[in-house]
Amino acid sequence: MGWNLVQHNQEGLFEGISKESYMYLVHSYYVPLINETISRSKYSTLYSVAIQKNNFYGVQFHPEKSGKPGSRLLENFLKL
Repeated sequence: MGWNLVQHNQEGLFEGISKESYMYLVHSYYVPLINETISRSKYSTLYSVAIQKNNFYGVQFHPEKSGKPGSRLLENFLKL
């Protein structure tokens, strides 16, 4: 729980967000790394914090509590 470093490729949902940004994670649920992983983080192990399949997206962190990077992610989502 708390702020954790999130890594991504700065495309799509993460366009305009630094490749390594801190996002606010509030619970311990996670998805392992899979083909649909578009962002990852590490806490004991690497895991997915954002996934995408076609036009479906899911994030484990709370963008609304993640400062400027989170606000940018929400703006990007509205543009998809």
